[in-house]
Amino acid sequence: MSHVLLIRLAAPLQSWGVASRFWQRDTHSRPTKSGVIGMCAAALGLPREPSPEAPEKDPLAELAPLLFGVRADHPGKPVRDYHTVGAGRYPLRPRDLVTDHRRAAAAAASVDAETGDTFGRHEVEDWYGAPKRIGADPLSGALVSAEVRRNAMITERWYLADAAFLVGLQHPEREVLERIAHALEHPKRLLWLGRKSCPPSGQLALGIMACTLAEAFASVALLPSPSDAPPSARDSRPWAWVESERPLPGVGPVMDQPVSFHAMGPKHAARWETGDRITIDPRARDWDIIL
Repeated sequence: MSHVLLIRLAAPLQSWGVASRFWQRDTHSRPTKSGVIGMCAAALGLPREPSPEAPEKDPLAELAPLLFGVRADHPGKPVRDYHTVGAGRYPLRPRDLVTDHRRAAAAAASVDAETGDTFGRHEVEDWYGAPKRIGADPLSGALVSAEVRRNAMITERWYLADAAFLVGLQHPEREVLERIAHALEHPKRLLWLGRKSCPPSGQLALGIMACTLAEAFASVALLPSPSDAPPSARDSRPWAWVESERPLPGVGPVMDQPVSFHAMGPKHAARWETGDRITIDPRARDWDIIL
């Protein structure tokens, strides 16, 4: 028998990146399996990579095989956030003088005039505060920065505003899902919905059902809206995406199956899922949850 843990993902902002780069951070229209499994791993306090004592033990060995599904109860609205990074003047730190002798020379007069036991506040006009691309000077051997002046970099970051998703994790053993549910409400690490600036709001774990993902999505009511906007007519049949154990006709590939969350860069593989509208049982009761 299969069991499904239902998870509520709602917040003022969410962002589920798929192909993000530094200067452009996109968001998928719904939570990704990689993002949700990563959140569960953080809640359980799992390491990013195997420990040196047990290199053969995969931290994701229990979480990665979970079948994943998501129902878009309130898809939210895309929001673009405009950012500028870098440029301007910033106070120098002692390490800035050590890692760049040119910066130290430019600030020498201000530093020499300082009195007291503290380093004080020193600025060098038009020089960026934190040295970048530090390396040894080929002539003197001193540590220098290849970027002492930097223009502002313009970036854009996309979010989903006022969205609420019902996520399901399916597993044959109920005990596995019970541990995940407990961890989500008592996390060992901070949780966020795709990005660190997007903490979840209210209750996450909504209980465990003895059924499949498709049956669970069809038998429970829509989540309460995170905004005051009235529900639209289309909300009665929300879209849902359910993972398939194998490729079948009508099933498409998705490249968000987590393989590892190594600090040097995560790795993903393909999985298979179907997307369709769900007709919710009209007898489904409303939720009594903490918003």
